[in-house]
Amino acid sequence: MISILGSALALYAGLIAVMYVGQRSLMYQPGRHVATPAESGVAEMQAIVLKTADGFSLTSWYAPAHPGKPTIVYVHGNAGTISDRGYKLRPLLDQGYGAALVGYRGYGGNPGSPTEAGLYTDAETMIDHLRAGGVPAADIILFGESLGTGVAVEIAARAAIAASPVKAVILEAPFTSMGDAAQTHYPFIPAKFLVKDRYESIAKISAIKASLYLYHGDRDRVVSQTLGRRLFDAAVEPKTADWITGADHGNLYDFGAAAGILAFLARI
Repeated sequence: MISILGSALALYAGLIAVMYVGQRSLMYQPGRHVATPAESGVAEMQAIVLKTADGFSLTSWYAPAHPGKPTIVYVHGNAGTISDRGYKLRPLLDQGYGAALVGYRGYGGNPGSPTEAGLYTDAETMIDHLRAGGVPAADIILFGESLGTGVAVEIAARAAIAASPVKAVILEAPFTSMGDAAQTHYPFIPAKFLVKDRYESIAKISAIKASLYLYHGDRDRVVSQTLGRRLFDAAVEPKTADWITGADHGNLYDFGAAAGILAFLARI
């Protein structure tokens, strides 16, 4: 009996060790092939190459705003590439909003490997580029999708702390922290305490000092809507949420997400 218990504990410890060492390969699922902007339905966007503070030259896409319109900085989720998100930017471009799709390190042929700190740097590089080109922080809207919500909240909090808050923050299917999200997927191990890239949005959301719009499907099995509701509760006004009945993690636009986003933008 003791030997069986010992073997079971050894196997359990081995499982935890394997998952700890390989956690970033589970967290980040970068696509390699990037279609052209035209192929992605956003022909007016142009590829731009920006150099990060830590030396990576990353390809992103950008289309300037029409006069009087703000610019949407889109930070995407953990899988695929920027070219998978053209359909989400199309309704915004049609209304004259500027759009920047942030290309991450390690994604879509970009050099490097994704990490929490690295993705923050990639997003800040785009913000710095926009501001150097004459787009003030007050005309920038951060739009985070899934894992990208952690990036958007961090960058918005940094901007507020620097007394240059962005105009607004939009969050699609957000989570409280990566530890919380991991624990829901791996309840049989202490996942919450083993995560390296933590994305602690719930500790930062009250600091963003920007209008917040959050939407989340009630059938989401990737990021539980419970986490989105907890994050929303921790945010300060002004804030608005749409809890979308019937939607899961990947089909929110089939349930009117674009209309909700445009309505929010019109209000602000």
